[in-house]
Amino acid sequence: MLIESRPALDPELAALVTAQQRETAEAGAGADAIFEPHDDVAYLIGVVNGRAVACAGWRARERGAAELLRLYVRPAHRGRGLARQLIVAVEEEALAAGRPVIRWETALPAAIALCQSSGYRQLPGAAGRFEKRLPALVQ
Repeated sequence: MLIESRPALDPELAALVTAQQRETAEAGAGADAIFEPHDDVAYLIGVVNGRAVACAGWRARERGAAELLRLYVRPAHRGRGLARQLIVAVEEEALAAGRPVIRWETALPAAIALCQSSGYRQLPGAAGRFEKRLPALVQ
């Protein structure tokens, strides 16, 4: 998979996020179906055979922290490690930006399992909220 940065108004990104929101709503997690891009979010797209099939985003939070957002892989491409590749790409970008703490909020069981298997730990007293502290970059 090729991972590319994309602007907030990228049409392929919008299509992926809309598919994610639709799927989340169908699962009963209550997402709305309108994608509103945010300029403070760095978006990544996963491309396989020239087609955008996955996305993720992250944004800076308080000093030293970032938030993982919008992790999604089209159903036909799941089970191939694409989400995990996007997580690593987000972590690398956040760490390079001086944000070694990554937070992720999700209520979907499959996402929670991926989150935990990727080294994220649930925050005490915060159902569905996870955090990972990345090792410092070696200079």
